[in-house]
Amino acid sequence: MESVQSLLRRAEYLISVHNRPQLPPDIGAEVAIAGRSNAGKSSLINRLCGQKSLARTSRTPGRTRQLVFFRLDETRHLVDLPGYGFARVGGDLKKHWKGLIQGYLEKREALAGLLIVMDVRHPLKPGDVDLANWAADRGLPLHLVLTKADKLGRGKQKEALMKVRRMVDESVGVQLFSAVTGQGVEELEAVMAGWLLPGDRQAALGEMDNPGQ
Repeated sequence: MESVQSLLRRAEYLISVHNRPQLPPDIGAEVAIAGRSNAGKSSLINRLCGQKSLARTSRTPGRTRQLVFFRLDETRHLVDLPGYGFARVGGDLKKHWKGLIQGYLEKREALAGLLIVMDVRHPLKPGDVDLANWAADRGLPLHLVLTKADKLGRGKQKEALMKVRRMVDESVGVQLFSAVTGQGVEELEAVMAGWLLPGDRQAALGEMDNPGQ
């Protein structure tokens, strides 16, 4: 039986979507990954998929300007959403991004869950809160990932984690993550298994606990 790790490690770039008609067929299961510019989305995707340069990382905020689809298999994908909250982006482009993202999130039947990626040192900025509230209103499964945990000591990490947990509904998952150290990878894999392999979740989790068996 396939594990979630083997599925994620087969990830490959499929398409960059600038307009909704370019979207791949609306079938199967997709996980969308959202976050403010420079929150660490690309680094998270690369670490989760075990590849160094699957998703482009950049020191320039706001570089991703489309929905980037990564193919896992014929019916399952990861979708990297454009970063939000970057003030230098022009008004017309912001409007285009909002329409593209909103249309995708509202109408995509294959969307199985949404990850919101946040710098652990600056969590729950207005854009994060707006997106989380929208996902809750739609009833979309939501998981918050506090990235760059290696930038804080253990005590500060726990403090930030508990603060965010107190601010969201108990149904929303919240975790720490570091693309540098690998902290939180297994926890995130378990979430992905629940969304991408819902019928095989326990088996997938079992394989993570017993590698090589």
